[in-house]
Amino acid sequence: MNAAIYPLTIYYDASCPLCNGEMTNLMLRNTNPERPLIFVDASAPTFESPLPGTTRADLMALIHARRADGQVVRSVEVFRLAYEAAGLGWVTAPTRWPVLRPLADRLYPWLARNRQRIPRRLVTLVFEGATRQAAEQAARRARCNHDTCSL
Repeated sequence: MNAAIYPLTIYYDASCPLCNGEMTNLMLRNTNPERPLIFVDASAPTFESPLPGTTRADLMALIHARRADGQVVRSVEVFRLAYEAAGLGWVTAPTRWPVLRPLADRLYPWLARNRQRIPRRLVTLVFEGATRQAAEQAARRARCNHDTCSL
């Protein structure tokens, strides 16, 4: 376990269908006890940022997370750490490559600003279809050990 990083507390916008779908996928896959993820909905009107120097508006503009050592990470790095914890590091691996990393880091703020404009049907198709089924299967497999499954 990387004690400096995990548990990783992710602050996300649950009012955004895209954000909520992605976090739900990660929640279902959050089965690695050595790399736990904690999810906090920053969209509640009364939510106040627990991160020093970071406002609720900052958290709503870009995804943020707090590592176990207290370091705050934001933007694509949050997804890199979260997907790695969920056993899906291969999904974000290209965003670590020297050629693609700067591109991903520059494109994410644009996507974050425009996330509410993504058609709900598209979000539903992506996160309620095969992605959701795969996440649910992964969660079931994680609870099963030698033909015995726990709830």
